Amino acid sequence: MTNSVSAISNDSSATQQTSAAAKNVLGKDAFLKLLTAQLSNQDPTEPVDNQAFIAQLAQFSSLEQLQGVSSRLDSLLLAVGSSNQLGAASLVGKDVTFKTSGFDLEEGAAPALQANLSSRAAVVAIIQDSSGRAVRALDLGVHDAGTFDVGWDGRDGSGTALAPGHYTVKLAATGVDGSDVTVEARSRGRVRGASFDGDEATLLVGTNQVNMSDVVQITQS
Repeated sequence: MTNSVSAISNDSSATQQTSAAAKNVLGKDAFLKLLTAQLSNQDPTEPVDNQAFIAQLAQFSSLEQLQGVSSRLDSLLLAVGSSNQLGAASLVGKDVTFKTSGFDLEEGAAPALQANLSSRAAVVAIIQDSSGRAVRALDLGVHDAGTFDVGWDGRDGSGTALAPGHYTVKLAATGVDGSDVTVEARSRGRVRGASFDGDEATLLVGTNQVNMSDVVQITQS
């Protein structure tokens, strides 16, 4: 019984706090009514000071402008969201290249795996299965800045074809002076669909869920 009373008391307190917060918000209409009431009930022998009246009008004008800006921003956000959805839908059926560290290996098909270098470097790739176990190490040699195919054939170090599934790649690049060089893993595939459930549109590429922000290249099928 005590717990029930406590819960009711807490709910009542929360409701009162919410109501108090709502009452503390002064909207445009309430501000105008307050200003009108002040002018209607002022003492004729001691009218409102001109400077104070002008300041109140300026506050009212600022409030009205801010509400207008907020409304326009809401409309702009809706328009941007609709534009992003249309942009994502237009990519269905096209081939895209996207940033990723994970990819799906399909039976009978070599994975479309790429590396992007910021400058000339020697590159090494480690392929891992879904459990994080290394299944293949590849010495990719020295490459200039730009993007090139990793050239993995979907086999382990002994030449055995690996089972279809999800794999990851870890890339390391060393410059001619021995320093680390930025290298980024990428994949490519055809867009089969688009999802708009989250804040950002998501593309379905093969079995991969790809964020629009990770797409770096689009090519016509």
